[in-house]
Amino acid sequence: MKNKLLKKTLLLLLFLSGSFMYAQTVSGTVSDESGPLPGVNVLVQGTTTGTVTNFDGEYEINANNGDTLVFSFLGYLTQEIVVSGSTLNVTLSEDAAQLDEVVVVGYGSTTKKEITSAVTKVGEEEFNKGTINSPSELLQGKVAGLSIYNKGGNPNEDAVIRLRGISTVGSNASPLVVVDGVIGASLNNIDPNDIDSMTVLKDGSAAAIYGSRGSSGVIIVTTKRGKAGSTSVSYNGSVAVASIANQVENMSGSQFVAAGGTDLGSRTDWLDLVTRDAVTNVHNVAITGGYDRTNFRVSTNFRDAQGILDKSGFKQFNTRLQASTTILDDKLKIDFNASYTKRDSEFGFNEALRYAVLYNPTAPVLGADSPYPYNGDPYGGYFETLGLFDSFNPVSIINQNTNNGNRNEFIYGANFKYSVTDNIAVNATYSEQFKKLTNGEYYRTTSLFRGSASSPSRKGLARLYSKDDKFKLFELYGDISIDPSEKLNLKFTGGYSWQEETFNDYFLAAGDFPNDNLAYLDALEWSQDQINAGQIEINSNRSPEQRIIAFFARANATFDDAIYFNASVRREGSTKLGENNKWGTFPAFGLGVDLNKYLELSNVDLFKVRLGYGVTGSLPSQYGLANARFEPTADLLSTNQVTDANPDLKWEQKAETNFGIEFNMGRLSATLDLYTRKVSDFILERAVDVAVYPTGRRVENGGDLSTNGFELALDYDIVKNSDLSYNSGIVLSSYKTTLDTFANTTLNGNLGAPGQNDTAVILVAPGQAIGEIWGPVWTGDVVDGSQTFKDVNGDGTIQDGQLIANYLDADGDGVRDGDLAKLGKGIPDFELGWSHTLTYKNWDVNAFFRGAFGHSMVNAFRVFYEPVVGSQGSYNLINTKYADPAITNAKFSSLYVEKADFVKLDNLSVGYNFDIAEGNKYIKSLRLSLSAQNLFTITGYTGADPEPALTDRGSVDNGGFLGTDANPLIPGIDRRYNYFASRTFTLGVNVNF
Repeated sequence: MKNKLLKKTLLLLLFLSGSFMYAQTVSGTVSDESGPLPGVNVLVQGTTTGTVTNFDGEYEINANNGDTLVFSFLGYLTQEIVVSGSTLNVTLSEDAAQLDEVVVVGYGSTTKKEITSAVTKVGEEEFNKGTINSPSELLQGKVAGLSIYNKGGNPNEDAVIRLRGISTVGSNASPLVVVDGVIGASLNNIDPNDIDSMTVLKDGSAAAIYGSRGSSGVIIVTTKRGKAGSTSVSYNGSVAVASIANQVENMSGSQFVAAGGTDLGSRTDWLDLVTRDAVTNVHNVAITGGYDRTNFRVSTNFRDAQGILDKSGFKQFNTRLQASTTILDDKLKIDFNASYTKRDSEFGFNEALRYAVLYNPTAPVLGADSPYPYNGDPYGGYFETLGLFDSFNPVSIINQNTNNGNRNEFIYGANFKYSVTDNIAVNATYSEQFKKLTNGEYYRTTSLFRGSASSPSRKGLARLYSKDDKFKLFELYGDISIDPSEKLNLKFTGGYSWQEETFNDYFLAAGDFPNDNLAYLDALEWSQDQINAGQIEINSNRSPEQRIIAFFARANATFDDAIYFNASVRREGSTKLGENNKWGTFPAFGLGVDLNKYLELSNVDLFKVRLGYGVTGSLPSQYGLANARFEPTADLLSTNQVTDANPDLKWEQKAETNFGIEFNMGRLSATLDLYTRKVSDFILERAVDVAVYPTGRRVENGGDLSTNGFELALDYDIVKNSDLSYNSGIVLSSYKTTLDTFANTTLNGNLGAPGQNDTAVILVAPGQAIGEIWGPVWTGDVVDGSQTFKDVNGDGTIQDGQLIANYLDADGDGVRDGDLAKLGKGIPDFELGWSHTLTYKNWDVNAFFRGAFGHSMVNAFRVFYEPVVGSQGSYNLINTKYADPAITNAKFSSLYVEKADFVKLDNLSVGYNFDIAEGNKYIKSLRLSLSAQNLFTITGYTGADPEPALTDRGSVDNGGFLGTDANPLIPGIDRRYNYFASRTFTLGVNVNF
């Protein structure tokens, strides 16, 4: 009996203890280094028992001692912990796999953690959203130190791109573009929808492997690739509406009359008549697929982009093919890329915007409504104010004249990679690029603007420009990887590069036509035999084969998975240089150490310091500059020598040192770069001693500049769980460039006519910073209609003339000789990009702010049209908060130099990803988005656009046919020919089938 009772008691205790063990509640908090983590999945391993942490990171789950709990969360390393009690608190570490992300660099790739130079990769998910018509717009504000400005936003103009400021005073001022390994490719030949990522090589140690073409930095573009498996089709489409965002503040017709302007009887809003609500349509279709060892992607893109100025915009067709395969037992991989772009552009006339601002707001549009009988049909039916300098009916400019062009670009390339062994590979690349550009203008015989309708000697004008470019590239290089020990990894790359470029162009102009029954091409053909003498202008150029040949080598070493070293050298020769200096050598090295490997800081994934140094070069902008140059005489029967030869002409050279710190701790990542660079041996045409060089002109090396700057990038995941995430990132950059030595001190940036022809406002002088704006200082007083100026040097005499002495201490006695002063500078002190990304379930919101601070601009509209001068009664008046009606004498001064600091909401987008039923045979994913660009701008600048003017084309744009590149030494002038910025709203759809 006792034994039976004992057995029952033991069975009861075992049952109770077992019930207690399996009924145990385990609770705790899941956190990361920043605090509690909501939404973490907690699972009893091997069972279906699970839960999710609440908003405070707390959880409860039934588990017994000895069970294993699995804690998992997106972006964090999964942890498995054995239960040994009722309380279990867990700290998750962020998955540092991003440090092993592959980044494309020159002639190869590496992991993010092994990079020893200043390199930034921007992926598709980080690109700017909305109506993006140029790949450069994807990066705007996203990379610290990379300045991208398309002032005014003209759809037919390329943005000015500067990496860490000025790297050359000649050509190649924009970064080198490498597309899928092809050097010197054009961003214009890529549709933004086809780009997967863009990597910016910012410092000399990263870019030196590209030698003479890497001096302004490198942008490496990787396009989207095909994937093996079932064929899929995707469609991206959008429609956008843009309107003028801001305009120059002028007077209405009633205000103009009240201010004393000449009343011609009408009330006309000229700006409204030459601008429009511009509609842009974008359609992209891509097909991807593959099987076995072969994959492909083919895409087709259509763009119909209107500008806010009437008759401006373009229609573009682009197609791209990418295919990859492996053969010979997977030892040989073949990549083939080809693309074709056809763009038909209406350039319109920026001058129509200019004259819409200054034209009399009481003037009628048509001559039939004119109070003066002579303003009738002779001008195409439009009213014109004859006898006034620089005054043209803006509607007549738009409607009577034509300014069109087309561009065709084709590029193909193939890369062959043969893996001899697992550690040895040989790469060969061949590519060709072809570009044809044609621009044509026609000004009717009845057009006063450039058609010279009032001239008895010539009526009508036709101009045609055409250019053909061809570029070939062949490169061969090999890679060898060696692991001498468990801790040491070595990789060596060496190769050969051959590049050849040719071009030919011609320019034709003719005028004096009998009528307007001619297009510009017909007009040029007709005029050959019947035009009056002296009415034809002909110019043509053809280059011989311009070649670059280079040999390059690089060594990479990794020790203890924490110490990284690379060194490279490129030996390069060019036919553009003098016989004595055709070859140059470009070395570089970089060293990086992940200190966290040895410090073992808590919750830190990476704490890397790096130091890099590299030398790059820059070639002349034209061919044959090292040779004596000749031009034909007026009768075309002989030639005149215009420059002497220079067999010693060599590269411009840039030497750059970069120190960087990279820090990654869970949700927070930060990168800081400090750099200094020296650019020497500018390539310039200059005056020389005629006793030695008879022409008195020669292209020589001379001049140096230096730049110091810093860049900071911060990124933080403020909230991160399965349903809700919020990330914010900021990039900040600053630099200062000083012209160390130069041929002479000059004043540049002539403001032009009317009345300011002798007024230059930008100082270019040794020892001075680039972009300084100088001029007389207004005291605030007005005497007899003229501003009074400050006696800067205190000598009792005010000198406000445009003399060099008025800027500097010309005789070196420590006293400035004149009374001009520094009024501002055209280059910002700081540039800022601030991004916000919020996702909630199927929704996502992206907001991106961009700003620049510390720069000023010369407001050219105000200089010319704010003072009420004697003849101003026939021109409209600029009506800003600074206008002083007492000033009746137009004279440049500090009054017209304005601070142009700004912050703008550059991009705001909202997207929704629809839930597609599993097994849907037709649609795999569907996304709708709504975005706005340039939504608002906070600035005190009174002009149309506060964005910096980093270059200058002079006071006149010569109808689009510019004889020289824009001058990078003259930033800071807001010219009257600039396009006006727009505000855009875009509705987009993305469907994958």
